[in-house]
Amino acid sequence: MRVLAVETSTLAGGAALLDGELVVGEYALDVSVTHSERLMGAIDRLLTDAGWTVRDLEGLAVSVGPGSFTGLRIGLSTVKGLALALSIPIVAVPTLDAMAALLPFAALPVCPVLDARKREVYASLYRWDGAGMHRVWEYLAIAPATKGVAHLLGEIKLVSVPATARSVRAEKHRISAISLSETAVRLMAPHRPPRSPRPSPRSRSGTRAGARARCPSRGPCRS
Repeated sequence: MRVLAVETSTLAGGAALLDGELVVGEYALDVSVTHSERLMGAIDRLLTDAGWTVRDLEGLAVSVGPGSFTGLRIGLSTVKGLALALSIPIVAVPTLDAMAALLPFAALPVCPVLDARKREVYASLYRWDGAGMHRVWEYLAIAPATKGVAHLLGEIKLVSVPATARSVRAEKHRISAISLSETAVRLMAPHRPPRSPRPSPRSRSGTRAGARARCPSRGPCRS
């Protein structure tokens, strides 16, 4: 299934293309330019470099937060517009779920964390259950200094945080449009119809390339 994923929940957003389990390409950028200025250009560049058109897409994935309200609104409106124009399904993927998916097979609990501003963080807890990352907590907005939080976080051994240009050590835990699209593909799999075969290329006259023109039983053969 050919899927375009869009991640705009943080400043370090991006887009990715997947064909089944094959990662075709990813576009990622962590700059101060807003998503409204760069998202459509990123999608167009990604499709062009992959040799795809929007008509090749069979599904869309988009992050739905928590995260930047403005960024999420831009990503959701872009994906909804594409889905309406192409009549293809959308899968909404929570941002923290996509972050936890970056650490599959983890033997220890995983707690993805996002800056919620106002001295709070968005967080949840995940455990590997043999098939995927299973969410244990609700999606929380908590202040690390709040009484009782230390006890709540006491069992956590692994923490996933988004990277920025100033946090190179966390790069492997950056929110990735690839992990977003991989999560979406798993969610779409039970519901997707079989892929219909592509029509054979045709010449300008309408005859299939490489095929001979059929002649009537009587009379001259006309091209």
